[in-house]
Amino acid sequence: MKAQKPEQGLTWLALFASSGTLVCCALPITLVTLGMGATVASLTSSLPILITLSQHKIWVFAFSAIMLLFSGWLLYRPGRSCPTDPALAAQCQRMHRWNLRVWWVSVAIWLTGFTAAFLALPLMRWLDGA
Repeated sequence: MKAQKPEQGLTWLALFASSGTLVCCALPITLVTLGMGATVASLTSSLPILITLSQHKIWVFAFSAIMLLFSGWLLYRPGRSCPTDPALAAQCQRMHRWNLRVWWVSVAIWLTGFTAAFLALPLMRWLDGA
């Protein structure tokens, strides 16, 4: 069961890192789009870390992408195995399924944040010009 520990820890760290991309970029853009600019102003005054995250969004996205790639490699690597004991093997498989679910949620969060931070404005400009 010791082989599962790094996989589990990195999957949860990847979820945390990708959630940072959602908070820094997708949430403020969505709120402003919905006409809640005052909410964004209130959030940034209450949580100044949001401004810092958005100023360094390239680093935030790069770090979270690296974490997602590495944890994805751990989850899908060849030679991954579970113990031979039936009870431990069942627990190992259950944990692997949960790790995959968390990883895919993290990927979806990262893609949402990436779209909001880097693709939304150029896409809107392109559509306005077309």
